[in-house]
Amino acid sequence: MFGKSLLLVLLAFAAAGERSYASTYTQTSDLAVEVFQVLDLPLSVHEASLVKSERGYLVKLAVGNGSEVKIVGLRYSLVTIDSKNQVRPLVNRTEGFALPAYATRALTFKTPLKFKSKDDERVVLMLEQVISREWIWEVVKAKDALEAYARGDYSVMPAVLRVANQVDAPPGPRMIYERR
Repeated sequence: MFGKSLLLVLLAFAAAGERSYASTYTQTSDLAVEVFQVLDLPLSVHEASLVKSERGYLVKLAVGNGSEVKIVGLRYSLVTIDSKNQVRPLVNRTEGFALPAYATRALTFKTPLKFKSKDDERVVLMLEQVISREWIWEVVKAKDALEAYARGDYSVMPAVLRVANQVDAPPGPRMIYERR
């Protein structure tokens, strides 16, 4: 008899916990985003998602700066890949922000993205460019690498070209000459 009442008490606690969990759990309309990491870039992306807002989806990322310089922006591509591994471009955007050297930060870009997601598609984000005041890191043949990734060919690693940033670079020392 004692075993039966103990079982009933345990079942009641389990049912109460289930109701409590169901009432606190709310289904979100956020979409998970797969990240194609480019290892030679100084910026890494983690926990990417598309957050539903009244104006469309907003891109939300957690980024980490692995360089000794402050990052001031990036350019990314967002694509969908269907069940036949066909790539459909969604957007290619440049966003500005400030991220100190060796820091991490969560970012939500405020420019909305409007599209209809399908059940058989996955959304993939790839960084194509990272910008600091001193340098620009550019992914060479980013589209080709992303298409190979969509086909399941993970052996194609994109190359990264680093060039001096001639636009955002701080002015160098000036030479002042005296007239004699």
